[in-house]
Amino acid sequence: MSQVPVLERAKATAGEVGAAGYAAILCLLVLGAAGLVGLMTHLPWLFPSLGPTVMLFFESPEQKSARPLNALVGHGVGLLAGVGCFYAMGLMNAAPAPVGGLNPRFVIAGALSVAVTTMVLTAIKMPHPPAGATTLIVSLGILAAPAQLLSMAGAIVLVTLLGWAINMALGTKPAKKSS
Repeated sequence: MSQVPVLERAKATAGEVGAAGYAAILCLLVLGAAGLVGLMTHLPWLFPSLGPTVMLFFESPEQKSARPLNALVGHGVGLLAGVGCFYAMGLMNAAPAPVGGLNPRFVIAGALSVAVTTMVLTAIKMPHPPAGATTLIVSLGILAAPAQLLSMAGAIVLVTLLGWAINMALGTKPAKKSS
């Protein structure tokens, strides 16, 4: 007889409020850990696309897009597509789009990076929508320096491992891979 996962007990005890509290506390812990690493390293270990990733882990762990492997592959593809489009459009010396303004090259880099990320993740059947934000963060030059890209990759791995480990420890297993 297996133990009932904490998420299921929270839902049974307090309904959606219990599930919301469960997800909120775990999101706070995981993103807080990533932010702490960022504070210690003075690098961006906390960025927008991590928010929806941890929300998927803790609000909707049964969804295919919430699987840890989907998160790692999705954000990895997003990082690579963002870097590729950023460099292909010759934006290395441009101020980030939110600072220097949006121009046609940023529009092309941003739209193309999301299209490539979507195409690859759909083709390999590993959806993870937050990867669309990761690719935009990079292709729009918001975080595009090599040290920033490495810290993004590190944060993605950290958040995914923590999310998986916490879910497993609390009895919530990731969604099964469907064929």
